[in-house]
Amino acid sequence: MNGETSSFGAATFASATALYARQTAGFEARLAASLEVLQRAVAEHGSGLLQSTSLGAEDMVITDLIARHRLPIALATLDTGLLHGETLALLDQTRVRYGLAIEVFSPASEQVIEFVRVNGERAMYDSVELRKNCCGIRKLEPLGRMLAGRSAWITGLRREQSANRADVPFVEPDGQGRSKINPLAQWSWADVWHYIASFNVPYNALHDQFMPSIGCAPCTRAIAVGEDFRAGRWWWEESSKECGLHATHQETGVAA
Repeated sequence: MNGETSSFGAATFASATALYARQTAGFEARLAASLEVLQRAVAEHGSGLLQSTSLGAEDMVITDLIARHRLPIALATLDTGLLHGETLALLDQTRVRYGLAIEVFSPASEQVIEFVRVNGERAMYDSVELRKNCCGIRKLEPLGRMLAGRSAWITGLRREQSANRADVPFVEPDGQGRSKINPLAQWSWADVWHYIASFNVPYNALHDQFMPSIGCAPCTRAIAVGEDFRAGRWWWEESSKECGLHATHQETGVAA
């Protein structure tokens, strides 16, 4: 294992590509299918199509496909105001690497200020309801502005990510009159990293710190060996591992 490692809970570093990248049977076919999904989406939606990127590993693969195949797809991301410095650094790196414009949507500052004034900066830890309210202000409201006027958006959802995403299709309705395109639906984690390693795709440095799923800084931690892929998201909650971005694949009672 490359780099420096220490006990879980302290800083932990390793090469994500060395850990995860594996070429498995059928990869080339899955890659071809994903590209076909993207090309079909362009043909069907034209300028109404957008990649909503979280700058996670899956989304970086999709951005690379868009750039490599010169697909006319707009890109946008959310800056919640609580992102890791590594995530913001990757945003700049991606713009430089691919020469693509990435529009940034942020929450309404007055709503954030009022929420923090009333509930405190650590409100997300106090209850699921407050955490979801925080997600609503910092993610869902700016997402609504991001998708205004769009007929379809592209995500990095994969069936392998969690139990409530196990049935993710290539194309699905998002419940708001748009199509949600999931070109990597059938990819494995090994597929994602095999592609990243093969094409030298830039990725979030936090993936080298055992963070497979990265969100806001207060709500993301590294996972331990054997833990679920999304165990590092909202780890203090027993069942709620979604934020609402992917409402058609939410867990009972309560997506990113």
